[in-house]
Amino acid sequence: MSFVLTLAFIVLMLLAVPVGHGMVIAAAVAVLWDGTLPLMIVAQQLFQQTQSFPMLALPFFMLAGSLMMGGRLGKELLTFASEFMKRFTGGELSTTVVASAVFGGVSGSAVANSSALGPVLIPWQKKCGYPAGLCAANMATSSVLDILIPPSIPMILYSLISGVSVADLFIAGVLPGLLMAASFVFLCWWISRRRGYKNTGSTIGKRALLRLAFRSLPALVMPVWILVFLRFGVATPTEVAVLAVVYSILLSVFVYRDLGWARFKEAMVEAGIATGIVMLVIMGSAACGWLLTFDEVPARFVAWVSATIQSPWLILMAMNVVLLVIGMPLDLPPALLLFGPIFVPLGLSLGLDPVQLGLIMVINLGIGIYTPPVGTTLFISTSIAKCSLDETIRELWPFFFAACLLLLAVTYIPALTLY
Repeated sequence: MSFVLTLAFIVLMLLAVPVGHGMVIAAAVAVLWDGTLPLMIVAQQLFQQTQSFPMLALPFFMLAGSLMMGGRLGKELLTFASEFMKRFTGGELSTTVVASAVFGGVSGSAVANSSALGPVLIPWQKKCGYPAGLCAANMATSSVLDILIPPSIPMILYSLISGVSVADLFIAGVLPGLLMAASFVFLCWWISRRRGYKNTGSTIGKRALLRLAFRSLPALVMPVWILVFLRFGVATPTEVAVLAVVYSILLSVFVYRDLGWARFKEAMVEAGIATGIVMLVIMGSAACGWLLTFDEVPARFVAWVSATIQSPWLILMAMNVVLLVIGMPLDLPPALLLFGPIFVPLGLSLGLDPVQLGLIMVINLGIGIYTPPVGTTLFISTSIAKCSLDETIRELWPFFFAACLLLLAVTYIPALTLY
């Protein structure tokens, strides 16, 4: 049955059927082929996964991000990041990295980040003399910072399948996220210096820069109080997500005074559509995951790996290679939800902490977001930069190798995630 499920899913992906629909159809085909299970089991599994209180954190975090980044606050943040970074070599490029790290504390979605920041930053960077392919590659890779710096939508999804605390995952993602941001800023500086790109310099004085920093402070402190509330048990992840929405509304109404009914409605619709897409993937993966578990695929996979590869070090390397390959054709949420139930038991059999495994999977599949053939942020950024895919891919490799080095560090140095 698992073979039919896998084959049906691959065929549907080749036919360009949306992932969520593909998983539901593949599960139904596998059940019908088997003939011993009622088709109703697929419907039951579709809705059972949605009956989760922590799941409510998803739409609320998405709504908070839409509210905060769709108005003046988003513009203030972007202006502050650009004016601050323009003082350094490659600063215009580094603005993308810094802005992505900051926006990551609000949106939690790499695709939302590239879609929101790309149309603003890439044309500006091209005017400053940077090649379109480099601007697109920088945007595509920096967007992944959003899934490491809390709140992170993929980490919430991983917590649903592994039972790991969302708070532990959020805290574990901070240091790797900052290390990745630092490595990307260094690459922007190194590339610009090697090629002789000159920075334009800040157009405002220090006092004006401090005023910008002060106006941006409400958004900058948001990920901090989210971590504090979760770490010390002040609120659950869902309650924190609701508080984030309330916080966003209060800021927009009383501080920035730019929240009208039209923008509120737009944010609600945007968050609703994004939530619907993710929920369909979650429901489909729940049905597929149940069928794989019923067919004892995770247990057999763990037994096969343990018998084939004796060294835990090599097993971890093999897991990374498999996840990197999986992340190339498959988008992050379905890949995480489909393969999480298989890799979590394998990690536990090796004595790997599930929090560390969660970061390994998120970083791994995050790299897949900007690698061909289905690199979502890669295609978005290339389209915005109006360049060929070949140009972007040629400029992508330094960032790709930096991310892979961080992945290896997280894999073999537990202290980076379990501090």
